[in-house]
Amino acid sequence: MALDPQVRALLDQLVVGRPTLNLLPVDVGRRAYAESSAKLIPKPTEPVGVEDRSIDGPAGPLRVRVYTPVAQAGSGEGARPLVVFFHGGGWVVCDLDTHDAVCRRLCLGSGAVVVSVDYRLAPEHRFPAAPDDCAAATRWAFANAAALGADPKRVVIAGDSAGGNLAAAVALRLRDEGGPRAAGQLLVYPVTDHHTAGFASYVENAEGYGLTRDTMAWFWDHYLGGPMDAAAAAALSPQAVPLRAADLRGLPPALVLTAGYDVLRDEGEAYATRLREAGVAVESERFDGMHHGFFNWGGVLDGADRAIARTCRWIGERTR
Repeated sequence: MALDPQVRALLDQLVVGRPTLNLLPVDVGRRAYAESSAKLIPKPTEPVGVEDRSIDGPAGPLRVRVYTPVAQAGSGEGARPLVVFFHGGGWVVCDLDTHDAVCRRLCLGSGAVVVSVDYRLAPEHRFPAAPDDCAAATRWAFANAAALGADPKRVVIAGDSAGGNLAAAVALRLRDEGGPRAAGQLLVYPVTDHHTAGFASYVENAEGYGLTRDTMAWFWDHYLGGPMDAAAAAALSPQAVPLRAADLRGLPPALVLTAGYDVLRDEGEAYATRLREAGVAVESERFDGMHHGFFNWGGVLDGADRAIARTCRWIGERTR
């Protein structure tokens, strides 16, 4: 399928004539991404309760942002589902603000309380700082679900891109450490393997669609502390490369969304296949005309609106 015309127009606005992230200093890249997100990604107009909080993390205070449907207070509806969300950005860029709009849309569309996690970023804090933070925040969310107006038995772990990687890593960790068990894992074009793994989508979509092959290598280098060849990558922990986990049995049901024009397409779909082969209930869908990052662009891309609606339906089904 051809690149969606709406995506083409968006990429012309965002990418053409601008350097890719791997050509910028980290602080400049962070600032540029934050500014474009604030300027161009529309927030839904419906009201949502929003509260920034500080919780105990593995290395000190950890910031989270809690989104609550406004009907929660005094609605008599009882405890809601809870989504613990990890933002994308290659473990290097992005924060609570860059993913504020998409978290609002997930809250509104699913009726769930959403906890967005401001985990530590590389290169200042390399692997395993991010999965350590995300695991701690997830345990906090389970333990404090009732106080948040949510049900600890109806928790979904979620994330996009590097956040999808972290969601998969946390699901593995909770399984291996005896729980608590999530009701589902939502993985939106997740990173599941190292950039040297040799997937065809890294060749087909190497340049021109926002996230490039070279930018993914740059992300990985910052996250792990330097370049790594395929032989060294083979020894990485599943907390970094979930696709290489020896056993995926016993993990929560998953929804895996991928984009046709994305270097990460094939590894996300490979992870869905391995989960399915391990007996995990999996739903997966490729949004053929979309690019990496499309999920954030609700209100701009029709494909994003469809994907968010699909996600919210699935959250409702998994948390009944």
